[in-house]
Amino acid sequence: MRKAARSLECVLLGVFFLVATGFAAEKPRIQVNDYIIHIAVAPETHQLKAQARVKFTALEDINIATFELHNALRPTRVIDTNGQSMPVERVSSDSTVRISLPATLTKGSSDTLIFEYEGEIQSGDDSPVPGLKLVYIGDPITYLLYAGRWFPMVGYGTNRFTSTISVSVPAGYTVIASGKQSAAPGPEVDEQDTSGAAKGTAASRKGQSQANLTRLATPAGGRTLTFTYEERPSFPGTVIIGKYVQTKSTEGGLNINVYTTPEHKAAATNYADLATKEFFYFTTLYGPPYDQNLSVVELPDDTVPSAWAPEIAALAGHHFTEKGNYRLLANTISHQWFGTMLSPATKNDWWIIDGGARYSEALYVDHVAGEAGFQEVTKDMSVGALAYVSVPLADVGRLDTFSPEFQSLVTDKGGMILAMLGWVIGEQAYDKTMRTFFSQYSGKSVTVDDFRKVAEQASGQQLNWFFTQWLDSTGAPEFKNKYTVYRTQKGFRVVGEISQDMDLFRMPVLLRIDTDGKTESKRIEVEGTNSAYSIDTFGRPRRITIDPNNQVLQNSQDLQVRTSIMRGQQDVEQGDLTEALKEYQKALEINRNSSLAHYRIAEVFFQQHNYQSAANAYREALNGDGIPRWTEVWSHIQLGMIFDLTGQRERATNEYRQALQTQDNTQNAMDVARKYLQTPYQPQSSSDKPGME
Repeated sequence: MRKAARSLECVLLGVFFLVATGFAAEKPRIQVNDYIIHIAVAPETHQLKAQARVKFTALEDINIATFELHNALRPTRVIDTNGQSMPVERVSSDSTVRISLPATLTKGSSDTLIFEYEGEIQSGDDSPVPGLKLVYIGDPITYLLYAGRWFPMVGYGTNRFTSTISVSVPAGYTVIASGKQSAAPGPEVDEQDTSGAAKGTAASRKGQSQANLTRLATPAGGRTLTFTYEERPSFPGTVIIGKYVQTKSTEGGLNINVYTTPEHKAAATNYADLATKEFFYFTTLYGPPYDQNLSVVELPDDTVPSAWAPEIAALAGHHFTEKGNYRLLANTISHQWFGTMLSPATKNDWWIIDGGARYSEALYVDHVAGEAGFQEVTKDMSVGALAYVSVPLADVGRLDTFSPEFQSLVTDKGGMILAMLGWVIGEQAYDKTMRTFFSQYSGKSVTVDDFRKVAEQASGQQLNWFFTQWLDSTGAPEFKNKYTVYRTQKGFRVVGEISQDMDLFRMPVLLRIDTDGKTESKRIEVEGTNSAYSIDTFGRPRRITIDPNNQVLQNSQDLQVRTSIMRGQQDVEQGDLTEALKEYQKALEINRNSSLAHYRIAEVFFQQHNYQSAANAYREALNGDGIPRWTEVWSHIQLGMIFDLTGQRERATNEYRQALQTQDNTQNAMDVARKYLQTPYQPQSSSDKPGME
């Protein structure tokens, strides 16, 4: 349900905005307008060969055109439309290729370059984003994610473009990409197109002569599919190829296709149903998207947890269970609006897109799970929003886009800003803001000022103070409440003041008073360090709560514990266990009884094979505050695993039995406990890795 006074499972910490994120690079000097790409993949040898016709426009006078390209891909030649070869410099340090132009291209002028390139990609060693495997060519799934820079590109996430992509594959493979699909080869490059201008539609360009390019052959017994995305510029730069099983759904006029490996086919029908419901829900909030087609695609577990492109929502294989991960799917599908239809003008505007998707996820949780689920998402977003407070959101563009700092700020703080905006201007005005924003700016790159102006018009309020406060400043206030209760002729009166530690802070805050009878609530305008209030109640006040629905981003000891634990988890993901332990210890300095902090410390010790220290920490988790509840069942399971590893089977089975007694099946804990009760734990399986997402 949604409330007029709106309150707000954390998407995995490593989830990245895959079709609109990028490096902390200098401002692009060119704008790519259109691509004509033909690729041929050989999964059995991990080979890719490609030709890309790139039409671009100079944003300033240039004599060198710089493009990003995956380091494992080697340009064999670059020519202009007259067939003249261009000097090419490969710069591996920033995954770029630099093309020396024959003459200066003046600002506003367009040109066309034709790239031929090839390479073998079977690991993440040459990834443009260290530590992330974003391109892979192999069996049974080949994935070419936009984030992997598998084609020459600029302005990552901000440069909207059209494309025609032809893909040649061996027999037995399904190809998923954005745009209208045909089984014919794509258009060729006009030898006489010296200006680089695209001549007519993709269909009208078919059959034109190719400028000295060697035609890529379709594998014997295979086929070539062409995907044309030319009506509206966006980010159609992801291609996924696999031995998939297809499950279709056409409910409500939508065309939903779920592509899974045979192993996960049982989950496909449920995902088709979830995708349909979420697609319709976001349509009611934001208006119709570009297209009624959506492909939900399984990715291998060796890449990022989720990715999106126009008409594509891709999730890692371990999410394809019969229950499904409806939250991650909702976040990914919402990018059909936040990203496909709208994109950030600069990296400083990124939070509108990633934050919009995060808050969309929260709204869908509210829609299906009610207020309690909504509150949990709010808490998760608050943790991420305050995990890094050294950089204001307005200056986030100077951070590396794939850094934990950037991701936390644009995703979680961005989501919280939208949640707080809804609280400040009201649900009706917020909904009007979003519908107007998508209608007015569809197909465009947007700025914070664009969004602010629409919100001001929809709400009738001046909102400079709101955006300045949350974008240009860091941190959040910590509220304290002092009050006195007086008896009156008609009941009771609470007279008090809310104090906080940020002198310039200004926000409306809800105050809830639980009494012997009716609960009373009042909206208090908090300004400055002290804000007085007076509230009359009929029943005797029993408890007074500031911001009970988590509608305002605020600091607290509980939040400080959770943010330290979050930073520790990010250190673990990056392989820095020493820094992770330091962060977990910071959490324990605030709350010695934090079961979660003890549990995370135990995970690190387990990973280091320091089983005695791990066992001690798991016991501390069991003796702690029990928050969250799953720490109990998983601490027992992990203790059982340690006893199995050290040859103490009887003690191990005792822990598995205690795990079963909790009746907590978080992350299939009951199944794991039963499995190891029957058969001793063996560490060979990657699925046995301890820890909770």
